[in-house]
Amino acid sequence: MSSQPLGATRSSDSIKQKNSKDQENDKNFLYDEEANTSIQTPEDSKILDKIYRKLDIRIIPALWCLYFLTSFGSSAYGNSLTMNAEAGHSTKLALNLSAQDTSTASALYYVAYIIFDVPMNLAMTKLPPQAWLARIVISLGLVYACFAAIENSGGLIACRFLTGICNAGTWPGLTYYVSLWYPAKRTTRRIGFYFTAAQISASAAGLVAAGFQKMDMMRGLYGWQWMFLVYGCLTVFVGITLIWWLPDRPVELKKNEKKSIFKHFLPKNKKPLTLEQRVLHLKDMQERYSKPLEWGLKDIVTIICDVEIWPLIIMYFGVVGTGFGLAVFGTTIIKATNPSLSSINVSLLYAPIWLFDLSAILLITPLSDKFKNYRPFIFSCSTSVIMCGLFVMTYSPDKWSKYGGLLICGFGLGPTVPTCMSMAADIFGRKYGDVGTAVSAALVSGLGNLGSVVGTYALYSGWPEDIPRLFQYSNMILVLICGCSIIAAAVSAGLTRYLENKKKSSS
Repeated sequence: MSSQPLGATRSSDSIKQKNSKDQENDKNFLYDEEANTSIQTPEDSKILDKIYRKLDIRIIPALWCLYFLTSFGSSAYGNSLTMNAEAGHSTKLALNLSAQDTSTASALYYVAYIIFDVPMNLAMTKLPPQAWLARIVISLGLVYACFAAIENSGGLIACRFLTGICNAGTWPGLTYYVSLWYPAKRTTRRIGFYFTAAQISASAAGLVAAGFQKMDMMRGLYGWQWMFLVYGCLTVFVGITLIWWLPDRPVELKKNEKKSIFKHFLPKNKKPLTLEQRVLHLKDMQERYSKPLEWGLKDIVTIICDVEIWPLIIMYFGVVGTGFGLAVFGTTIIKATNPSLSSINVSLLYAPIWLFDLSAILLITPLSDKFKNYRPFIFSCSTSVIMCGLFVMTYSPDKWSKYGGLLICGFGLGPTVPTCMSMAADIFGRKYGDVGTAVSAALVSGLGNLGSVVGTYALYSGWPEDIPRLFQYSNMILVLICGCSIIAAAVSAGLTRYLENKKKSSS
């Protein structure tokens, strides 16, 4: 006879049955509209804070790494145009690129990004989101690794176009993924956390480029070839880890939903929350999961036809055109205004521009959240700072004060994109719910990126006659575009207030 007490045996059996039941519940954990989803007690709020801190530890570092790597490529490409230029080993000289070639390569990147941005984001809503985000990183890394094998301008243009396709859907996709795990009242700060990765990657690209210039002609490869090869391989590795690192959706959107064929080939990720935590988390996410997120052509057409989307697109158009123009041609501008600088010094001077950008994000975006109704004004003030920086770059007589204008531009650029995207999410989230938030994010970032085409194809190196003028005309056109963004912000604010007052009066 066993020496274990009878009560202990029954208790053990009870625990086993409970664990088995929990596992079964965990397997079939779906949203139940009839569940009591009210959060009332202060104790629940404290537990929720712990739950979201736990999610932060699992999710935010992964998203930060993802956005860092996907943003690094464009800055690395911009640096490669001047790397080891003294020895004739930069991409521009080694591949015998004309000004038109570099502008075409950059413009086609954004054309591909714009065309595929919305379709890629829609695909993410139908597939496991962690696998789709990992796909973006892996495919992007493979293409950038192929940069090391480029031998002529045609290869460069083709690779830039492919990177645009692979990178499409990253920004709205990240926003969508965050919305799966965090309610609207908690998303802005999380988006701000990983948005800083773009600025840090731009700064790091300059420092990394300076280091790889020391490897020039090692084993017969140029410094920029080493940079793209190492960066591409590292990006592929991190992309593979994201499949395990990022969790799948917290709940299934439909009961008895058939598993996607992709899920049969994906590893089972460890869920970040226990069953009890998931129940409480689901209650807090009741608004997000009150109904399945379904996309259709009708939803997209409705939002495209909404008059409020277009001022937001114009706002995004101006600041993104300026930002990407400086990101791609920042080193070219520095070199043109101070020809005595070595290529290594040019790369080192490129980094502080984006540190100023980062500081503005950390300082100004909290104000945008605190004073939500004044977001158009905050956006306009930041855009005005960009315009001031462009004037300093253009008309300052001293080469170092011209560089100071670049730093001013960087500071002004920081808060503009997060503020614009917050406005889009707020306006269309209230009008159309989750579908409005997701589609508006893709449309604003997709169509707004046409500004990137203007900033990279029509201006700076794409305008050879402007090079002897130290890009004065290019700078002034960007001032004009930024002015249009400010006008669009005023129109957006007035239109929103008018429609809200009209709705109140009709009711």
